[in-house]
Amino acid sequence: MTEKDKPAVLIVDDDEAFHTRLGRAFEARGWEAHAAASGKEAYLRARESGPDLAIVDLRLPGESGLDIVKGLRELDATVSIIVLTGYGSIATALEAVRFGANHYLSKPVDADQILATYESIRLARPSDAPPPTTVPSLARVEWEHIQRVLTDCGGNVSQAAKLLGLHRRSLQRKLSKYPPRT
Repeated sequence: MTEKDKPAVLIVDDDEAFHTRLGRAFEARGWEAHAAASGKEAYLRARESGPDLAIVDLRLPGESGLDIVKGLRELDATVSIIVLTGYGSIATALEAVRFGANHYLSKPVDADQILATYESIRLARPSDAPPPTTVPSLARVEWEHIQRVLTDCGGNVSQAAKLLGLHRRSLQRKLSKYPPRT
């Protein structure tokens, strides 16, 4: 297989160890891997390599991963884009899809999971089909919101309870339950 025959992946993540390790894993699977730590670098690499797949971290210093998704989508409407984040929530996932991402995965994630997701994107319905009409349950949305507020408060339950307008013990009871199904 020549260099031109290999599929190309663009990994946009400011964590050098992560994007190096992920790039090596893709190269071991027969891919051509390119890494970028910023939006500017991502756009440059995308123009050079014309990737089949772009993996974009949601939280980057300076520019938001969502803005990079939008920019990559404008550069190439055919690229498959997967957004990665350690702060997963339904609201953020919907926002990523609205900006042009094909899929959304929560970290930690490995190359096999990303490739399985990429294959499901490729095998999915045509891009002109309407998006699925699945709506998360109210309980799930509430749980995701609580998790996001708790993360923003650095895990401080008392502060999160105050922001949510709940008694601390009520919040602790909600947190002790498993997340509801979507």
